[in-house]
Amino acid sequence: MWLPRVSGTAVTALLLLQTCLLLFLVSRPGPPSQSGREEHVHVLVLSSWRSGSSFVGQLFSQHPDVFYLMEPAWHVWTTLSKSSAPVLHMAVRDLVRSVFLCDMDVFDAYLPWRRNLSDLFQWAVSRALCSPPACSAFRRDAISSETVCKPLCARRPFSLAQEACRSYSHVVLKEVRFFNLQVLYPLLSDPALNLRIVHLVRDPRAVLRSREQTAKDLARDNGIVLGTNGTWVEADPGLRVVREVCRSHVRIAEAATQKPPPFLRGRYRLVRFEDLVREPLAEIRALYSFTGLSLTPQLESWIHNITHGSGLGSPREAFKTTSRNALNVSQAWRQALPFPKIRRVQELCAGALQLLGYRPVFSEDEQHDLGLDLVLPRGPSSFSWASSTSTHPGP
Repeated sequence: MWLPRVSGTAVTALLLLQTCLLLFLVSRPGPPSQSGREEHVHVLVLSSWRSGSSFVGQLFSQHPDVFYLMEPAWHVWTTLSKSSAPVLHMAVRDLVRSVFLCDMDVFDAYLPWRRNLSDLFQWAVSRALCSPPACSAFRRDAISSETVCKPLCARRPFSLAQEACRSYSHVVLKEVRFFNLQVLYPLLSDPALNLRIVHLVRDPRAVLRSREQTAKDLARDNGIVLGTNGTWVEADPGLRVVREVCRSHVRIAEAATQKPPPFLRGRYRLVRFEDLVREPLAEIRALYSFTGLSLTPQLESWIHNITHGSGLGSPREAFKTTSRNALNVSQAWRQALPFPKIRRVQELCAGALQLLGYRPVFSEDEQHDLGLDLVLPRGPSSFSWASSTSTHPGP
């Protein structure tokens, strides 16, 4: 068969034309919503394991305007568990972007072909998946319960997740699998997204105490963080994972506050778990305001109840949001950890303690003196996008 010869110049011109067309299609505004709804707001709760992120996730999940999923990137990490965290960053980012846009076909690579809502990781903690149109276990304005939702909604078709997602004004995802902020820059500058970053941190000493209670559950994730080529890591006497977590929080916070890119303005907020449990309603009102939500009387009552319980919660409730004395939970490490281990965490996480505002202790007496406040005050500007002239101490 005879084929016409095409010059290199013609091929170059054609490629340039295709590139220009692609840029035009990506950059132009999308069609107006058929329902007349305002543009979706997308919120990424960015945190690390055992930092109170499940609690913060529920603060969003129980809001009647929010479609929430807990750690959808869990599916990426379990499927590609022989990789390392940096290698998986782009796959996780692409999945997160698709879910923000309510494109649930992205799970085709990670879930069985015939699937139900219950195939999604921790699906039942999402009120939106327990409410119409996904399921009818609860009204959309009700506080949902995982134990009630599971038997009633587990076999509902997976396609209903996409339908439900499209019916809410806010899509909120909680993730613990990003270790720098730069990997999210394409999402922050994506014209299809209206993204806000809630960066949740917690005192590394409290994180260590909580991690020790859930060591078996974190073994696979530890291996990916440490790049062990699929080997699970349950015991970590050198505290290597805690060190990597501290470093990641420093990297993220510094990227957001020291000469941040213009597209980050108004899109980043640092939240300390300790501040949330000390003044929950005031902090949560500010958090909702940042993401365009309002605190309802029903939510206010629910928040008070789950933060003013009588105990610390049992080990089997480690990944659940139950009624506890949240303030006591935040300080439980001061009685549970031996001082040598505390001293080691402080050495490995000195930069994080300084940058995030946690006071070190220098003796067992200081450790056990609960009258000594170890959470340093921070100004309001510390929790949001700062100007490029702001400076913070480094790690």
